[in-house]
Amino acid sequence: MAQGYLIFHLNLAFSSIKTESRPEVISKCYWPLLELAKKTGIPIGIELTGWTLQQIALLDQSWVVRFRRMLAAHQCELIGSGWSQIIGPLVPYEVNHWNQKLGLDAYRQLVGVTPRIALVNEMAFSSGMVDIYVEAGYKGIIMDRDNVRLALGLDNAPLSATPTHALGCREKFLPVLWSDSILFQRLQRVVHGDIPVSEYMEYVQRRVTKDQALLPIYCNDAEIFDYRPGRFTVESKLHQEGEWERFQRICNRLKVEKIGLEWLSPSRALNINTVTSSPNIARLTSASHPVPVKKQAKYNITRWAVTGRDDLWLNTVCHQIHHSLMHKGYSSDENWRELCELWSSDLRTHITADRWKEALDRVINIQAGQNFNEQFPSAKIVNKDIWEENVQIAQDDEGILWSIKTPKVHLVVNARRGLAIKSLSFISHNFEPLIGTLPQGYFNNIALGADFYSGGVIIEVPGEQSRVTDLEWVVPKIMHKDNELWISATVRLIHGILEKTIAINVKSEKVRLTYNFEQFERPLGIVRVGIITFLPEYFLSPIRVSCVNGGKYAECFDLDQEVNHGQPASALVSSSGAFGATDGRIVMEDNAKHKLVFSWNPAECAAIPMLKYHQSQGCYLTRLSFSLCELDETSTGEGKLLPFSFDLSVA
Repeated sequence: MAQGYLIFHLNLAFSSIKTESRPEVISKCYWPLLELAKKTGIPIGIELTGWTLQQIALLDQSWVVRFRRMLAAHQCELIGSGWSQIIGPLVPYEVNHWNQKLGLDAYRQLVGVTPRIALVNEMAFSSGMVDIYVEAGYKGIIMDRDNVRLALGLDNAPLSATPTHALGCREKFLPVLWSDSILFQRLQRVVHGDIPVSEYMEYVQRRVTKDQALLPIYCNDAEIFDYRPGRFTVESKLHQEGEWERFQRICNRLKVEKIGLEWLSPSRALNINTVTSSPNIARLTSASHPVPVKKQAKYNITRWAVTGRDDLWLNTVCHQIHHSLMHKGYSSDENWRELCELWSSDLRTHITADRWKEALDRVINIQAGQNFNEQFPSAKIVNKDIWEENVQIAQDDEGILWSIKTPKVHLVVNARRGLAIKSLSFISHNFEPLIGTLPQGYFNNIALGADFYSGGVIIEVPGEQSRVTDLEWVVPKIMHKDNELWISATVRLIHGILEKTIAINVKSEKVRLTYNFEQFERPLGIVRVGIITFLPEYFLSPIRVSCVNGGKYAECFDLDQEVNHGQPASALVSSSGAFGATDGRIVMEDNAKHKLVFSWNPAECAAIPMLKYHQSQGCYLTRLSFSLCELDETSTGEGKLLPFSFDLSVA
């Protein structure tokens, strides 16, 4: 007999729902959901944050009373989420820890239940999040199957090849109950009346025949039935039959007709799905997809990092608040609750204007009387008479290439190309340049027939049909401050003035690159900075990348396949992925044990690193960049571009 399960996601913080509309959502969506469970006898999984549960209790206590009774009678099952719906791989470990703690406290207080299974928020998964859920006491997680299979290169393999358990950063693991994007989207369409019931039944029958496995019939939002949140300019009309009534009718047909579906609770489905003599325990990520998320390709981690109304600024502010809480020595539950709410994913997508203003006001209140921003140190123009003997500066005959040598760092920059780095090397690597410029013609492939520079900036605004780089003639200025030698330049671009600085520590193996954007509005487009090209003659394949993605420990990724996080997912979505790097650090290590460490302060600018790795006729192109802005359907082009600075060192 075929078996299936239903899981509904409840979210009163849904970006397009106005505050005053929340009672209507409870009435039109949440009450009918409980009635669906009662009338059909299906032990439905209901997932909601502690915040949403609290809001329902404030607006309609009777719903919480009914929910609590139904949970006690096993008529439905509580699925955990956290206090807020947070994109875990984008926030620091401590925030993820507190988000789960506060959520579990709310569940126990309001409904007297501790959930066994957690649904990964927005299906934004990382190996580090497994450790978070284990630490919180969960016995299983719910995750999107299609995108994990894509990450693992299993998209054409049978479902039986899919891992049954998710491995964390070290030895901990959890069983996984899978969601299926196509299955739940097909059910949405038939309930809305976009496809006939007969067509839907035939599709489910094919899936039963093909999969020979548990069917995640539905695992998505409750607020889309008999209610339209106003997210899109054109939305489908409500079905005249009544969408919850239609949903019930379809569930009954799945049970009694040829399919003969047996309905299971999520916990029972998890047990059946993962009890095996040889569990398939694996990491569910890869370098090409370090943070798998929900649904189709337009959904990727940049959606909540550098798009929206001004995700970069809001994430930066949240990192500032986190930094402040960590240095207080003691912070109350309320402090962490406030931060978790500000890190909500719904503030970063289709948030309404009034709720965005409310979030801005909350930030202002938190920051009142505090100054989170560190001042960039002032510099002095160098007087050549005071140079130490162990620092050498030289130019070529045409004034294009400038060479700076200290006892531990050798740097060559190109003044004809906006201070692009021609080569950078450290004493630990015997002054073999690991990063620099690959000239046009290096690759015997016309698709790679360009110069690949290091240290540059790219700004693309599709609506203006413009693509701007900083590869312009500049007049470098040499300055010094304490133990640092600065070489800087000003580049005038159509969007404003870019101030670039490369600071070399004359006593250690460290270089800092800084990008200051003066008079720059945040464009409705792409801004990627600090684009680094690795030189394959010295930085040898295979290469390993490691960073922290929301957990306590670093995750490691081997570059054994094509990676292109900056590849557009569609004409409206400029990228397809990125690393979380939530502690502001990413490490690149090659086969010869050369190691390069990139570090920055997310509380100054919460940029996200993106990677490109491409093999061509025995050669490979590896590039790391930092995104300050990407484009998708949530982007509004509000705000200013933040200055960004990162250190590059050997340890």
